[in-house]
Amino acid sequence: GFFSGKFYFEVQVKEKTDWTLGVARESTDRKGKITLRPEDGYWTVVLRNGNEYWACADPPVSLPLGVNPQRVGVFVDYEEGLVSFYDVESSSHIYSYTDQPFTGKVYPYFSPGSNNG
Repeated sequence: GFFSGKFYFEVQVKEKTDWTLGVARESTDRKGKITLRPEDGYWTVVLRNGNEYWACADPPVSLPLGVNPQRVGVFVDYEEGLVSFYDVESSSHIYSYTDQPFTGKVYPYFSPGSNNG
């Protein structure tokens, strides 16, 4: 996990119809029903039903992406409280959480969901 500085990672998401990607606070409860929102220690973007992209803010933000990303990059600046998502192939920005009050370690978080490919 990370509790300072900047880090970046990429995840290949092509051919998946559902996924959740971002970072999670170490102290989050990952068992049972998970509420994907910053208040509960999750800063994520999700794909549902093959073409519905959402930032799991509160309230959730619909992301009208023109193309389905094949690979998504996640950049975190701990001190700035920043989590940014990028479509790696097109180098386009997807969404950013800003001014987030990180406490404790944060970890990359990826849940592939179901794969219908």
